[in-house]
Amino acid sequence: MEDLKQNAKTEWFTKRNLTTSLAVVVSALVMAVANNVFLDAADLLPGGFMGIAVLGQKAGNLVGIHVSTALLLTLINLPVAIFSARHISKRFVFFSLANVLLTSLFLKIVPVFPFLGEIILNVIFGGFLYGFGIVIALRGGASSGGTDFISLYVANKSGKEIWSQIFVFNCVLLTIFGFLFGFDKAGYSILFQFLCTRTISNFHNRYKRITLQIFTKKRDEVVQAYINAFEHGITALDGTGGYSGTPTCLCVAIISSYQLHEATDVILKADPEAIINVMKSENYVGKFVQPKI
Repeated sequence: MEDLKQNAKTEWFTKRNLTTSLAVVVSALVMAVANNVFLDAADLLPGGFMGIAVLGQKAGNLVGIHVSTALLLTLINLPVAIFSARHISKRFVFFSLANVLLTSLFLKIVPVFPFLGEIILNVIFGGFLYGFGIVIALRGGASSGGTDFISLYVANKSGKEIWSQIFVFNCVLLTIFGFLFGFDKAGYSILFQFLCTRTISNFHNRYKRITLQIFTKKRDEVVQAYINAFEHGITALDGTGGYSGTPTCLCVAIISSYQLHEATDVILKADPEAIINVMKSENYVGKFVQPKI
């Protein structure tokens, strides 16, 4: 029994889990700062699941029914979180919910103070910083909850990100807000969502693939090391060095851009003299095993 408990502790305190935990804490703090320093000053309307919850609460008030925003937000997130736990991973959902809770905590701790006087500057810096906070969570193996659950599920299934579609959804939601509360706030909020979405799209490249061309004289060692480390295939082509005239192997592999540093480390350990050429894969057709979140 003690051995089982010790093994469970060992499995929890892995480098991967500790890295994700740190990313979740930093992400929550960055998003809380972005909200309290920039977004509150701009008085923006929320998008995503929070926007749906606020819209539901406002709609309820119009017909004389009081509905808690927190309750609505929980009810919306709960089925999506359960679905994601089944189809993505329980680990991902656990850290994502931890991120949501920590963000709520930091929102109460971080002081609210306007840093910039111009609303447009608050929108620009707030949109970038908030999006960057989400990127930190995503790169660490978590998310900020809400629509992130849906977008990552679709990306895992199709290999394509849908941040643009999420932005369109937010635009529709904010347009409804515009009819109710004025289009000035809605316009600034749409600009904020655009900057936030572009930041995520530019920095979160998990589903972007790259092609490795590996030139090595230790074919068997490199291929075996690569196969042991990754679930992707690798093709080895025998050739001859044009300058040296010695037998040389060209190994070709396609991996996720997230795996680049790990792949280069594995290859160079197998052959320190290997030459690695990295190219972007603009399009990919066929099966591809995504790294687990």
